[in-house]
Amino acid sequence: MAAEPAPTRRARRGSGAVTLHDVARLAGVAPITASRALNTPAQVSDEVRQKVADAVARTGYVPNRLAGGLASARSRLVAAVVPTISGPVFLETVQSLTEALAERGYQLMLGQSGYAGSREDALLEAIIGRRPDGIVLTGILHSTEGRRRLLACGIPVVETWDLTPTPIDMLVGFSHVEVGRAVAAYLHGKGRRRLGVVAGDDERARRRAGAFAAAARALGLPDATVVHVPAPTTLKGGREGLAELLRTAPGTDAVFCSSDLLALGVLTEARVRGLQVPAQLAVVGFGDLEFAADVEPALTTVHIKGAAIGRQAAQFIVERAEGREVAERVIDIGFAIVERQSG
Repeated sequence: MAAEPAPTRRARRGSGAVTLHDVARLAGVAPITASRALNTPAQVSDEVRQKVADAVARTGYVPNRLAGGLASARSRLVAAVVPTISGPVFLETVQSLTEALAERGYQLMLGQSGYAGSREDALLEAIIGRRPDGIVLTGILHSTEGRRRLLACGIPVVETWDLTPTPIDMLVGFSHVEVGRAVAAYLHGKGRRRLGVVAGDDERARRRAGAFAAAARALGLPDATVVHVPAPTTLKGGREGLAELLRTAPGTDAVFCSSDLLALGVLTEARVRGLQVPAQLAVVGFGDLEFAADVEPALTTVHIKGAAIGRQAAQFIVERAEGREVAERVIDIGFAIVERQSG
């Protein structure tokens, strides 16, 4: 038997949400029967329950938990999902998103998915079932089931902190691959020849590290040594990462870190070991956090316009929630290497 085609991408909010009637039609039952199968499954047969469950899986339908609510009513709530709230790198985006939405009468709900992605599906189901006016996500990689649900829900979705020509709906971010390439070229231009990476084990950090190593090879440099540490990254992870890097590649003369916190740990470990920064070891971070300019030596790092990402995401959501079309759905906000004393 031929595989069922995937659900076609629908127009967004107002006309494209998969409904209970769609599920019932696909399952070959009445809407009231489909409702019973989902809400009071003991009232229907096993066969009907299975038909409805199959239809839900194929469409990505999530029941509306706002029982009795009007489909046309706006909640004036926007849900944002970030990997962690323990690290400061996303705080600027969350703050500006909160403020920009509040100016337009919307409130932000914040969810934490973790870096492994294992919690995102359950979190998305809970969010979609409560029908916010918009969903803001960190990154572009979601499970097949999560992506299906997001496409089917009819709610405006903005992906952030990443870049792809094929977003679920709208996107504002930057290329992690280009960040890796740019930092490798920068260090090469500074005369560094034995490059290393200390990076978190999350997917976006791995992409930056991989692009950095590939760019180093393209420049004719020896293979960059890459050390991964657990995400969310910490100062301790930076110290341990540099220790491992120097154990496996003692001649390393430059280190690219996937976060400023890791870079701070690398600076600390270098000082303990008596290594002079940048004379013996250049250090480059990522994020340009508030402390980066004030540590000693001041940290060379990659600046991300986190506040601009939040403001643009809010603008996307509000425009769509209020029925206006968005002409440019993918915005590359870019990045910049900020040169300071460490590299």
